[in-house]
Parts: sequence; structure tokens; C-alpha cells
Amino acid sequence: MPIPSAARKTAFALTAAASSLALLTACTGQSSSGASDDASANTTINFWHAWSAPNEVKAVNALIAGFEKAHPNIHVNVVSNMTDDKINQALRSGGDKAPDVISSFTTNNVGKFCSSGALVDLNPFFKKSGIDPETTFPKAMNEYTQYDGNRCTAPLLGDAYGLYYNKTAFKKAGITSPPKTWTEFQADAKKLTINQGDSYKQLGFMPDYHGWETTTEHYAAQFSPTYFTADGKSNVAKDPAFTEAFTLQKDLVDELGGFQKLEKYRATLGDEWGDKHPFQTGQVAMQLDGEWRLGMAVDAKTKFDIGVAPLPVPDDQVAQYGKGYITGTIAGIAANSKKQNAAWEFVKYITTDTDAVVNFSNAIHNVPSTLAALKSPKLTYDPRFKTFLDIAANPNSTTSPASINGGVYLATIQNFGYDYESGKVKDLKSGLAATAKQIDTDIAQAK
Repeated sequence: MPIPSAARKTAFALTAAASSLALLTACTGQSSSGASDDASANTTINFWHAWSAPNEVKAVNALIAGFEKAHPNIHVNVVSNMTDDKINQALRSGGDKAPDVISSFTTNNVGKFCSSGALVDLNPFFKKSGIDPETTFPKAMNEYTQYDGNRCTAPLLGDAYGLYYNKTAFKKAGITSPPKTWTEFQADAKKLTINQGDSYKQLGFMPDYHGWETTTEHYAAQFSPTYFTADGKSNVAKDPAFTEAFTLQKDLVDELGGFQKLEKYRATLGDEWGDKHPFQTGQVAMQLDGEWRLGMAVDAKTKFDIGVAPLPVPDDQVAQYGKGYITGTIAGIAANSKKQNAAWEFVKYITTDTDAVVNFSNAIHNVPSTLAALKSPKLTYDPRFKTFLDIAANPNSTTSPASINGGVYLATIQNFGYDYESGKVKDLKSGLAATAKQIDTDIAQAK
């Protein structure tokens, strides 16, 4: 089974961000003549994207065909399976074969794309077209496509994270509904855990950060954290949301058997992208995951009834139950492009045309990225998928903010998480302070 694009993006986002940072160190700047082309003239633009699976490429080609039908004078030359490294190199070098429009799975790179000048600010284009991004895109998607007032990208479908749960195991354990608060979640995770010798017959939840999608940012999202202060300094040591998120995860690790026992069990479990994923086999009863997991679990012919719900929230935020973590694919226009007006017509179509967004979503089973598309009656999906549509539309849903050095700050936080859950670092307060200091140092160097 090919790995879904959304899943690949999540798995490799931090790696891709780190590997491509050096390639965007030179400020390309915006060409003064880049937006002077006649979008009504007969022209060809280059579009580079990262999708590679046959069904994905087919869906992208259908998206392009729809655009060319609506704009018969603009032809799109498409290049697929492009990594961020290759895209970044092309954005720097320019030339006739370089992309006019790019799409990337790595939202963590938005801050770098914007601050380096590799992609143009789309705000003037939105304004010229009479489109208000604030009312067009879901709040979290609107946030992760800009940096420091520069909206150099637009959302092109998205991913939402929720809770998958084994309804059969829930019924056997006497649990009648999915947990809404983390207190309920902890109780359910313990109740669903069935020990077997020094291991498990069934684990209620795999809390370890090396688990599947149980990253620090996914945990923290449910506590609505503020990653940076108004003056751009790291807030991880001062915002209690981070303390609460790290405490929750460590409590789960300790309550469900301890780090060593959990890691030993994890080593015996199946691959995240295969049919033997531990949630799909019933070895883990609850799973934090993205919208793509539903289709993968169905394809794997899972032998129990699958439930889908939003992730729990802190007890004092129960009114916000229904929110989640949001990320997604982004699209932008190259600053070196001499065809920016034509490129904008394409970007505008693929990111804001309701039917185009809906058809693309139906084809690759990612979450639509406009508020209108999220409500479209033309969406086709498993009824359980609606949970992710609602999470995406929820104004309380959060994302990771853009940074000038991409996802480096997220990697720093995650690395601290590994040390804290394993017991290598025992003092949470001092550990978070050291983490914040490192983040500030890295950002200062990037500037």
C-alpha cells in the first residue's frame, strides 16, 4: 500500500524542514517585473508538486485539467514527485524550466519561504481579486500559510488530527462513549490495558513520543499553547499549556507501565503505514492520528468497529471539545517567475474555487481547505470522516506557528520530550527553560 501524501508529510516534516533550511539562505527577492505579465495572453506556466502515487498524480492532473478548461489561454506544465530540496534549489536559480507555482507538504517551511523572499506575498493578489483569506480559509490554515504579515502561501487541502478508538474493546471494558477530557482519557487508557506477563495483550494507548503521531505538537495542540511571545521569544517555559501537555504525557507513560515496558512492546508492533499498524490489529485500543488512518484501517479490513472522535481537551477547556491540530499542503508563487499574474490565476483556482477544492479532496481523501468546501454537499466521504471536517472548521483548532528557521523549534521541543519521557531529564521546569533558551538562540542565529 502506498503511503498517503498526508502521512508522508507528517512523518517527514521535521526532517524535510531541517534538510532544506540551508537551501533557502539566499534571499531571492521579488522580481520587479514578475507581476507585470498579461494573464489573458496565451502562456504556459510550470507547476512543481510533491505528489507521486498514481491516484494522487491522477487527481492533480484532473485539477489542472479543470483549470485549463476554465482558463484556455493558460497552459500548465506539471512536474510531480518534487522534494522540497529540489524545489528550493529551483526557486533560487530561476530560469525558464523553474517552477512558477509550487506546492509543498512542509508547512514548517512557510516562515523560511516568506522571510527569504523565495515566494511572493500573496496578499496583494488576494486583495486584487476581492478575496478575503480570513473568511475563505479555516482559522488554523489561514495562520500556517503566512509569517510576520507575509502571506507567501495558500492552503491546498489539509490534515486534521483526531482520536480513533476500538468500539469493540470499549464495549468489553464497559466504556460507553469516547473520552472528552484528558482525565477521562487517562481512566479509559488504563481500563483498556490488558497486561500479559511483562508485556500487553492489549494496550489502551501508546503514549510514547516515538509512537505513531504522538508528537509533542499534537499533544500540546489540545492545550491551545502560545509558542512565542509578542516579541518573538520562545514561550515554552512560561505558558502553562506546555507544562500541562508534558505532564499529561509523562503521567500516561508511568501509569501504563513505564517507559521501558512501553518501548519494549512498541518494538514488537507493526509499521505505521502497513496493514499491521497496532491500532488496526487491535493491539492498541486508542490512536491519535490523522484523517488518512480511517481509509487505511478500512483497507486493512480491521476486524472491529472503528470509532472516530475529536481528541480530548483539558478538564477546564471542555467547552472547546471538538478542536484539534491542523496542518496541510501549501501552494505559492515563485518570486523569480515572470508570469506571476498567470500563476496567480492558477493558485487562486486550486486553492479557492469550491468545486475544484471539493473534487481534489474527494480524489485524495484529505480535508478541504476552504470553509465553503468543508460545507459543500458535493463532498463524498465515510460518515466518520465528518469528524475531521468539523475539526478543520473549528475556530479553536490550532497549528504550529511559522518560524524564520522552519521547524527547528519543533524539533528542539520534541528532542526534549524524548529526554523527559525516558527519565534522562527529570526536572520539567528547568528542562523547558533550557529548551526555550535553545530555541531563542537558534532563531537569533537564523536572523
